[in-house]
Amino acid sequence: MKKKLLYLLLFIIVAIQFIRPAENKGQAFTSQDISHYVAVPLNIKNTLQASCYDCHSNHTNYPWYSKVNPIGLWLNHHIEEGKAELNFSDFSKYDLKKMDHKLEEIAEEVQEGHMPLPSYLWLHNDVKLDQQQIAQIVAWVQTERQKLALTR
Repeated sequence: MKKKLLYLLLFIIVAIQFIRPAENKGQAFTSQDISHYVAVPLNIKNTLQASCYDCHSNHTNYPWYSKVNPIGLWLNHHIEEGKAELNFSDFSKYDLKKMDHKLEEIAEEVQEGHMPLPSYLWLHNDVKLDQQQIAQIVAWVQTERQKLALTR
């Protein structure tokens, strides 16, 4: 009985390798990205690109292990959830109220240490935000939210 279960498990592992969801390989920087509606200084852009864009833009830099399921399926799920919550590539599609709210959430999530996701940092520790980067993001968000408030 154990042998049959082992064979079944092996079959399932091999079979799921043929499931290939569509990759997130669009353009991160488009005419609708965040920089076309709010000012994004170069240091903030670089930080966001390094720490956020894999899950929150239309382009993901996939690591080698994304080709191995179920890890690849799990990563794809995170990317889909991330883009549904906030997509820097399509930021200008949001109305002003939603832009303001998304900016507010950016500051909250980085201040509370929820972003980048701890699970993302397991293998991407080099993109962990330090206190200076967090302070810069929070200050940038405050400035841009004030500007948005003036346009409403």
